[in-house]
Amino acid sequence: MKIIIFGATGMVGQGVLREALNADDVSQVLAVGRAPLAINHPKLDALVLSNLLDYTPVQDQLTGYDACFFCLGASAMGLDEAGYMRINHDIPLAAARTLSSLNPQLTFTYVSGAGTGSQSAMWARVKRRTEQDLLALPFKAAYMFRPGVIQPLHGVRSKTPAYNIFYTLTGPLLSLARRLLPRHVLSTEELGAAMLEVVRHGAPRAVLETGDIRELLTPGKRRP
Repeated sequence: MKIIIFGATGMVGQGVLREALNADDVSQVLAVGRAPLAINHPKLDALVLSNLLDYTPVQDQLTGYDACFFCLGASAMGLDEAGYMRINHDIPLAAARTLSSLNPQLTFTYVSGAGTGSQSAMWARVKRRTEQDLLALPFKAAYMFRPGVIQPLHGVRSKTPAYNIFYTLTGPLLSLARRLLPRHVLSTEELGAAMLEVVRHGAPRAVLETGDIRELLTPGKRRP
């Protein structure tokens, strides 16, 4: 498989990138973002862009891929609706429209968030619209991942210092919670592995909550 990852420098993206690079059936990973990566790997290429709304100049570098894992996004903290919309709707849609035209057999996976389908908050409205618009595009398949609590593993770190302090202090509790509450807590390793599974085998539904994501990793429940 040849895979594109958006947001590979973020916490979720780092975990997804690690799993993709470690997968035997992944031959190439292209990381797309505004900042260069701090790692080197024989399978890894990077595409650093200042404008993530226009891919016209780099279309020839975005062809021939089997999957895209879109992990780029921002929290609503400090953003008005227009700013949040630009990052969490306009940017993923710009990328997805380009990729759907260049790679009609591509599987597109978008990291949304728990509560997107049930809350009326601004962030949830924007994410719902993003999900709906992505699902309307002519991909081979598209999946909306709605993880809840995510535990970073294997040295994965958040870009936000306060979050890193939280994860350091709560690490043992999160490990326990993953065992006791498996339908509510995932690790970055599990999230990345589940994304690879939907490319390999598909999933029974397009919108996947935490419990659905975990079931993708359960033997006998991977295929729809």
